Amino acid sequence: MYFRDIIGLHDVKKHLIDSVQRGFIPHARMFYGPEGVGKLPLAIAYARYLNCEDKGSEDSCGKCPSCHKFDKLMHPDLHFVFPVVKSKTSDEYLPEWREFLSGNAYFNLNDWLNFINAENAQGIIYSKESDEIIRKLSLKVYEAPYKIMIVWLPEKMHDACANKLLKMIEEPPQNTIFLLVSEDLENVLPTIQSRCQPLNIRAIEHKEMVTSIQSVFGLQEEDAKSVAHIANGSFSKAISIIRFADDNEYFFSLFKEMMRSSVSRNIKAIKTVANQMASIGREMQKSYLLYCLRLFREFFISNLNEPDMVYLNEEEQEFGERFAPYINEKNIQPFNNEFQLAYRQIEQNGNAKIIFLDLCLKGTMLLKK
Repeated sequence: MYFRDIIGLHDVKKHLIDSVQRGFIPHARMFYGPEGVGKLPLAIAYARYLNCEDKGSEDSCGKCPSCHKFDKLMHPDLHFVFPVVKSKTSDEYLPEWREFLSGNAYFNLNDWLNFINAENAQGIIYSKESDEIIRKLSLKVYEAPYKIMIVWLPEKMHDACANKLLKMIEEPPQNTIFLLVSEDLENVLPTIQSRCQPLNIRAIEHKEMVTSIQSVFGLQEEDAKSVAHIANGSFSKAISIIRFADDNEYFFSLFKEMMRSSVSRNIKAIKTVANQMASIGREMQKSYLLYCLRLFREFFISNLNEPDMVYLNEEEQEFGERFAPYINEKNIQPFNNEFQLAYRQIEQNGNAKIIFLDLCLKGTMLLKK
């Protein structure tokens, strides 16, 4: 991945390039921001630029031996850590990781877990990963100016792993650089955050999104603008909207059933929809809960008569015209709290039938407010 492959964010790319040319190279950087805006591609492009043998004013050369090895993500001084399953280490999934990255620049954790057939398993950076990191980084730099460790989603790091790495991140071996890429900075250990130079990666510019969507998917301008508006600066969300329209339609159908059964207080219907939600895979359940949280936000904002701030498709808007008044200042925060709680419980392998039945019943009470 090169800087030129990253959508928009020209000021961020310029900042990273200028910092290298000035000789300002922090031993640990934290790339953080929303999902799907290009943080990991930026980290890889930055790592490539650091080790490029013939750096240009705007990008790596693409011709030197280092760049050729980065093309295959097989540079001996480039290392990755990322969430895995089955109590394994990242190295055990490295062939799959390289294959996945070769076809995907913008993605989320669910995409990666689906690629490795994780099923209901949660992606975690296990405690034993710290020993592998320390072992690798204790070795001398092999051939490049810098040995670089890219940690994708440090918020998924087991506490024992994170605590063991504190000293290494604070005082890494000579010519060693950590690049951490986070989508949930609040859940990264504060002591790790404090040891990193933060770099906030904002949403992709709307115009850049529209142009890229048209280029990649061949959509007409108006369709591309609609997708870009709903995706709100996240290219991975734009991909999901276009490629997984069926999943979004299913989530929307499930949401309507859930809300209608709760409004009607029909216990039989509530149990039916709760069982339906409990029957889908755990990652799908998490995606559904996040989808619901997004709809609650949009329906609440739509009551404020600020259409430019609402990110709904045509069907969602039509349903929202009738349903949005049920979401108000009295229940928006409780709804958010309950669905966030359900997400955490599902993530912790709670009983899905109990969780969703409880959620539906609580929804019945909240819709009365």
